[in-house]
Amino acid sequence: MSRFYAPPENINGNFIHINGQEAKHILKVMRLAEDDKVVVFDGTGREYAGFIKEIRPSGGINTKSVIIEIVSTKTPKEDKFPEITLAQCVPKREKMDYIVEKTTELGVSAIIPLVSERTVVDISGKKAADKRARWERIAVEAAKQCGRTDVPEIKNVQKLSCAQGGASDYDLALMACLREDTLQIRDAISGFTGGKIIVFIGPEGDFTPGEIKTAEETNCRLISLGKRVLKSDTAPIYAISVLNHEFSR
Repeated sequence: MSRFYAPPENINGNFIHINGQEAKHILKVMRLAEDDKVVVFDGTGREYAGFIKEIRPSGGINTKSVIIEIVSTKTPKEDKFPEITLAQCVPKREKMDYIVEKTTELGVSAIIPLVSERTVVDISGKKAADKRARWERIAVEAAKQCGRTDVPEIKNVQKLSCAQGGASDYDLALMACLREDTLQIRDAISGFTGGKIIVFIGPEGDFTPGEIKTAEETNCRLISLGKRVLKSDTAPIYAISVLNHEFSR
């Protein structure tokens, strides 16, 4: 059965209103029609099964909205898995798109795009807002594809120093870096009993010594991602995969 996304504000009583690109996807790409069965999730963990009740004109020329009648609702189950926030320095080209897609599939709760001293990408002002909107769309599509009923929050682009200042809001903070005196991930999470984790992944060229020192001063544990130097778009996927494995044991 086809899965689609609608924000919570589009759900009123027993009906879901879908418009814009998602309605276009339903009608033009999937070619669904009235009475077809669908599944909709709202990004908060709730999932709705229903059928297309009505297709109606919506504002502009050749634009339509889809009205879905809800037949059943699934509420989120309590998840004992820790909430993982990925704090990722934005890499060159379109690598961040890939990172958002794959870490969404791997279950991160939030993604913070970072600018550090060695970040070479110019991402500020309107460009930052446009990028964030793009990453939000990618996260929704990835959640649809992998069967998630929630969508990770894509936070505003911020400086690394700002994110490090907020590390105390998490129960555990980890920073992957190339310094020799780092911990294996398994050792870094030893004794962790649950809660919120933030994982810092650096840019091409790694974090600077000063950034690493600041991490230590904010009680961030320095971790290794193995013997090889991983690319900036490989490192977050490896780190989140290992955390998933360790916490599922």
